Amino acid sequence: MSAPWLKAVQTGVELTVLVQPRASRTKVVGEHDGQLKIQLAAPPVDGEANAALVEFIAKTLGVPRRQVTLVAGDTSRRKRLRVEGVDAPAVEAVISGGP
Repeated sequence: MSAPWLKAVQTGVELTVLVQPRASRTKVVGEHDGQLKIQLAAPPVDGEANAALVEFIAKTLGVPRRQVTLVAGDTSRRKRLRVEGVDAPAVEAVISGGP
């Protein structure tokens, strides 16, 4: 049974994320209301939080930044990201098992 925030797609996975900007540090908090909650140190100004989110997900999953795309939620706290070239079980293991 996979996490509700994780969906396998043809070329990789999609993550449904709830972002909390201006946190003390960037980290995965856990699951909140069926979404993956991530605290970001970046402020929600001029796309800084979106850039920080993409960078954080790429680094966490060990993929190049170009493989992570913001699909929906550009100006919302609720976002959808697509990560190419990874599979759902691996992503869930990294995110759920990581501090």
